Amino acid sequence: MDFMKNFCIVILIALTNLAFSQQKKYAVVIHGGAGVMSQSAMSKERQAEYKAKLEEALHVGENLLKNGATSAEAVVEVIKILEDSPLFNAGKGAVFTANGENELDASIMEGKNLNAGAIAGVKDVKNPITAARAVMEKSEHVLLSGKGASEFAREQNLEMVKNKYFFTPSRYESLKRLQKQERERTPADNTGTVGCVALDIHGNLCAGTSTGGMTNKKYGRIGDSPIIGAGNYANNKTCAVSCTGHGEYFIRLGVARNISALMEYKNVTVAEACREEIGKLGELGGTGGVIAIDANGNVAMEFNTSGMFRGYITSTGEKEIAIFK
Repeated sequence: MDFMKNFCIVILIALTNLAFSQQKKYAVVIHGGAGVMSQSAMSKERQAEYKAKLEEALHVGENLLKNGATSAEAVVEVIKILEDSPLFNAGKGAVFTANGENELDASIMEGKNLNAGAIAGVKDVKNPITAARAVMEKSEHVLLSGKGASEFAREQNLEMVKNKYFFTPSRYESLKRLQKQERERTPADNTGTVGCVALDIHGNLCAGTSTGGMTNKKYGRIGDSPIIGAGNYANNKTCAVSCTGHGEYFIRLGVARNISALMEYKNVTVAEACREEIGKLGELGGTGGVIAIDANGNVAMEFNTSGMFRGYITSTGEKEIAIFK
């Protein structure tokens, strides 16, 4: 009897620990843009600067998630770190339009209910991801643009700034070089879009993406980042995805939604789905990458360029921060 009693206790403890570990499972994945990058041309100091900022963002997300924050809360706070850095083409480091201004796009989507929010073409919201979240949580709409999006952001008491806040010398020099036709546009001109996908301890997924768009863009051009299903998607049944690269191609393919659909209808893994969709992107002539995470915390980071600023950290202790292939 004592043996059986002790055996039952051991089994009960094991099952309790298993349930606890599953409940506490979390992960966060980030990207800071994909494009043409040369390891020899980027100094070790510059690489270290990028990696340090990626690590900072990851640890912010990790600390939030392990202490019970929702995936949406983690995604917003992580992306704010990247938006506040001039290293990336989002928020403070946004590229310039042909008119010498900065126009920003962002989106967020929750996997538990398919709720989503996005803003496009705003010029005065300090952290566009916060406006996207406000649209998701406090409006009946999914996508707001331009002056209307800014008006909504002010009504939500979000932090507003003058457009000159987004000015950075390096981005402005890139605009002038393009306008003087000193070089042709390359995929590197789009490098820097930021994104985050997360799984929280409650089992919910969320994806967010934020960008300044394309250098020298005209006519109010909007890329894939604020388009749900193209540059951003989340569904608890499958995965959460954030994209980066030449937005027109991601829109035409519906890349983010397609990755989810491949998992749902073909029963492939998140890594296989991302690999297949990036392959299609390349066949069409597009360049870029994706980060994704599934409902079990499996991570994928796929791209067809020479580099993508990226990283992830999980509740099991797995961690990676990288730039080049």
